[in-house]
Amino acid sequence: MATAPQATSSLLRFDVFELDTRTLELRKRGTKVRLQGQPLLVLAELLEHPGELVTREELRAQIWPADTFVDFDHSLHNAIARLRDALGDSTEKPRYIETLPRRGYRFIARVEKASVPEAQPQRPSEQVGEQVELRPQTRSRSVWTFVLSGILILAVALGVLRAALHRTSAASSIRSIAVLPLDNFSGDSSQDYFAEGMTDELITDLAKVGTLRVTSRTSVMRYKGTKKSLPEIARELNVDGIVEGSVTRSGQRVRITAQLLQGSTDKHLWAETYDRDLGDVLKLQGELADAIAQQVRAQLTPSQHAQIREARAVDPAAHDAYLRGRLIFTNEFTKPDSLRIAQHYFQESLQEDPNFALSYAGLADTYVYLAYAGALQRDQAYRFAKEALAKALQLDDNIGEAHDTLGLLSSDFDWDWNTADREFDRAIALAPSYSCAHEDRAIFLALTGRRAEALAEITKIDQLDYGFSAAYSESATYYELRDYAGLIEASRRALLLDPKDWLQHYRLGIGYEGTGRLQEAISEYQKAVEMSGGDQDVLASLAHAYATIGRRAEAEKISRDLERKSHKVYVPPYLIATVYAGLNNRDKAFEFLEKAYQARALELPSSLRADLRLDSLRADARFQNLVSRVGLSN
Repeated sequence: MATAPQATSSLLRFDVFELDTRTLELRKRGTKVRLQGQPLLVLAELLEHPGELVTREELRAQIWPADTFVDFDHSLHNAIARLRDALGDSTEKPRYIETLPRRGYRFIARVEKASVPEAQPQRPSEQVGEQVELRPQTRSRSVWTFVLSGILILAVALGVLRAALHRTSAASSIRSIAVLPLDNFSGDSSQDYFAEGMTDELITDLAKVGTLRVTSRTSVMRYKGTKKSLPEIARELNVDGIVEGSVTRSGQRVRITAQLLQGSTDKHLWAETYDRDLGDVLKLQGELADAIAQQVRAQLTPSQHAQIREARAVDPAAHDAYLRGRLIFTNEFTKPDSLRIAQHYFQESLQEDPNFALSYAGLADTYVYLAYAGALQRDQAYRFAKEALAKALQLDDNIGEAHDTLGLLSSDFDWDWNTADREFDRAIALAPSYSCAHEDRAIFLALTGRRAEALAEITKIDQLDYGFSAAYSESATYYELRDYAGLIEASRRALLLDPKDWLQHYRLGIGYEGTGRLQEAISEYQKAVEMSGGDQDVLASLAHAYATIGRRAEAEKISRDLERKSHKVYVPPYLIATVYAGLNNRDKAFEFLEKAYQARALELPSSLRADLRLDSLRADARFQNLVSRVGLSN
């Protein structure tokens, strides 16, 4: 009796990789590589024949026999590109997969095969003396062959149709999406910023799709290099779909490979590879975003479609500097030194390409936030930012970021509430998932007394952004609303993300003071003073808290120090006013409030309605007159 045949090799090992042919899982040093579908089938076929030519025809027969409706050349090229990206291989200097032009492919690395025997079902023994008809039944067999072939073809066709319908149904059910950090496959860690920048720009483009909720950059960046499964990530981010992929930059060329997966099942829905000159990188991003939008059946208005697909060529050096500046600004927008570095990159970008609208928008952001940080005079920041925004919008009026920043200028610098409202609305209309615009609008709505709308924006922010920026903006919104319980919660969440952020310790102190927990407030103010190196605003709040609990001598000392300091360095008159208000010296408080009004101090509008340090002045007619002149309601 013949021995039952052994199962074929189930583990195919090469270099630091191994492919389990039973489960079709590729692992690198024991960790599963995110790759599935046709690329894995191609790899399995190549590994079964190491060192041999595997022709295109053989691959088609083995992997694409039923998919006659697809473009085979395109599908094979895409599968090989995704496979090379996953392996860190290249076409020019292949380590694993060699291309034989117009013929096929050859796996050139050493492959080890490990056999794992599996039990085989035993065949029934033939009975002795049993007569077996060996003569062919030609006509009967032909009929049955025809019938069975027809059944098989019908089954395959139905299977293909069912699979296509399932893919369509799965894709159309995606209403929210997260773009995971694109992997840097350039073989050079110094190019990590480029891969992050490409991720950021893809998110920005997808944010323009009105019917698709897109998770913010700050939410997804924590998954860079994660070992969490896609379904786990999708649950944490509360999204239906995941986009992942890689970026390869070589010389003046860039290649992006991306795939769309259903978040709950890790099921592959779509993949594509884009290879372009660096000068066409903005067009590449637009094409990719448009393709993803089409795959999820997102409804695009003609203007949204035009925004995504219409992108001009850009000087590669200008784009490179822009990416560096934007990433620094996004990650460290509260730090003056980082803002100046970002500003330098935007200026360098504009030297390379004076017509690059995005860099003008980025430059305007740095001026505005330097003023917020007290590192640039208000009037200078306003003039420079206004000029940069005018240039940006002259070149491209559809930049949501520019309209958002113009909303900040109109609100905080001009006190032009109608224009600010219009610009924030415009920014969100251009990019409905642009989280920064929702965050800035939430603070604006709270400042102008539109509580219900502000809280509605908070709800939207919670759906888009799970990072520090959202917590930062939410704490500012609750501060403006004088919602101290909400302020405490938002500040605590921000401190979980960055325990060393002195501003959140300060806001937490305000929350405590607003709820009557003065000792806890003083403790947080003291932490903020130490962490900030003696920020004047925090010192003024500490003085106010001291005065409130009867530690008048300590409050008066801080007041004298601030006023004495104002003769040598700039101390905002508004802050001095708050200290005098705490000491119940109303005439002095209004004297300094008037100085703040004449200087159009940045902090005046945002604090008049919300600052609890001014509560002792609110019943005074002079206070109501001041609020009216600023254009707000008391």
